[in-house]
Amino acid sequence: MAPESDNTRLPLRAGAMLLFAIAVVCIGLGWHSAVTTTSSPEADLRAAASSASETPSSSAVAGAPASGTSSSTSASASGPLVCVYNAGSQSGLAVEVTDTLKAKGYRTSEPGNLQSASITENTVFYTPSLRDEAEKVVADLDNGATADPRPSAFTQCRGGIAVIVITR
Repeated sequence: MAPESDNTRLPLRAGAMLLFAIAVVCIGLGWHSAVTTTSSPEADLRAAASSASETPSSSAVAGAPASGTSSSTSASASGPLVCVYNAGSQSGLAVEVTDTLKAKGYRTSEPGNLQSASITENTVFYTPSLRDEAEKVVADLDNGATADPRPSAFTQCRGGIAVIVITR
């Protein structure tokens, strides 16, 4: 009778090993998803809060120093939020571009990463009302970026101008 009980245990062991393997795969996928997330919840909250409370501020432009500033810099200081995303393989590229834009007087959010195979060149996405400001960003960056209308599927940086950088 003992040999029969060993035969019934084999399918149970195989089933248990299969469940264990599935659990390991699920844990691995969950860990990978958590580590490679493309956006920061804190940055998204800050961007949403700043765009929701955005009001025209004439005092910010009036209080800006007049000597040594260009008209595009003073216009940009009160302009829309500019979000920079690194979609290339060069680490730190979004930080560099964000610093460049800050130095030119733009309001910028925290730089982030974006994983997209459909964007292959430096691009500035804009909504129809922000076209002129987006073209100023392209001119100020001088990195070969193009200004394109924001695709409906692109949901990052709502209410602002999104700068996607691939190369320097």
